[in-house]
Amino acid sequence: MELLSSVFLLLLVVVPTTTTCKPSSTLEDACRSFAVGHPSIGYDYCIKTFQAADKASAAAADLRGLAARIAGAKANATAARVAALSAMERDARRRDRLAVCAEVYSDAVDQLAQASEDLVRGEGDGGAGDAVTQLSAAMDAAGTCEDAFGEADDTSPLAAEDAEFKKLATIALAVAASLTTPPPPSTPIEAKN
Repeated sequence: MELLSSVFLLLLVVVPTTTTCKPSSTLEDACRSFAVGHPSIGYDYCIKTFQAADKASAAAADLRGLAARIAGAKANATAARVAALSAMERDARRRDRLAVCAEVYSDAVDQLAQASEDLVRGEGDGGAGDAVTQLSAAMDAAGTCEDAFGEADDTSPLAAEDAEFKKLATIALAVAASLTTPPPPSTPIEAKN
């Protein structure tokens, strides 16, 4: 869990440095910027993710909430799968592990919905910055769910869903971070003699 938290903190530090200071103007620009910081997921996956949701190339304004909505749809689908697995599971300990997954994915659905609203609201009201916070929290769902099974030496029935959600949430976080305006440089305070 500590490793996962460290990765998210690193994402918050690395993502803004791998993008330009101005928001991406097209889907291709956003995905190029994303791919620089996330080569294991890459440009092609990023493009396919958005094109699956919206066949036309999107401007930055259209991307604002789209990435969070795509990740939110995956979180919702994963929560539904968890509910189905729980209903069929006879082992109480395994149901407990699935309950952990149900809780974190339920939270992720709410966090991603809030992130989407924050992104649509825009930077002026702290929207993109607030969205980054919500998206970072939502990303924990996949790791927490996997940890619930891993700590019990049990194979997760949600490994594929968790991996896919993590990719989508990473894209959403990177897009949101690229839309945030970096703070102005601070001016040193002159010492009075």
